[in-house]
Amino acid sequence: MTARADFIERFGGVFEHSPFIAERAYDAGLIFVPLTAKGVHDALTSIFRRASYAERLGVLRAHPDLAGKLAIAGELTEESRKEQAGAGLDRLSPDEHARFTELNTHYMAKFGFPFIIAVKGLNKDDILAAFEKRIHNSVEDEFATAAAQVEKIALLRLTALLPETSK
Repeated sequence: MTARADFIERFGGVFEHSPFIAERAYDAGLIFVPLTAKGVHDALTSIFRRASYAERLGVLRAHPDLAGKLAIAGELTEESRKEQAGAGLDRLSPDEHARFTELNTHYMAKFGFPFIIAVKGLNKDDILAAFEKRIHNSVEDEFATAAAQVEKIALLRLTALLPETSK
């Protein structure tokens, strides 16, 4: 496998189901050795921010609903499964699950992409409170908030992949 293929294999899923970000970062010469979480994150977020609106919307839409159908069916990416489980979203009561489902449906109808939040360090109550607050945002504000959350998720994933952030 080439260095490019290795890089894309390793980091292509950092932005959920969006390997084009890792491909473009590598092809643009933005990746430097030694790899660090910060360095790779800076490269990937640079590409994400320069992507077209439609491409960034596609990245947002690639994220699963929180505690949604994919989680129930066991079809989340491994990263998403661990992140949601860490916040207790795999252990919701029937009433809590119903509330998340209701919010997911309303949010998707309003914004056209799923509610995205970096769940590490949060519990289900924190997430629900953020959900109930953010659902009142304008589409423009929420797109910016969701994009920032995607970047935060990417950094958390990179930190797990590259625990040495500096030499």
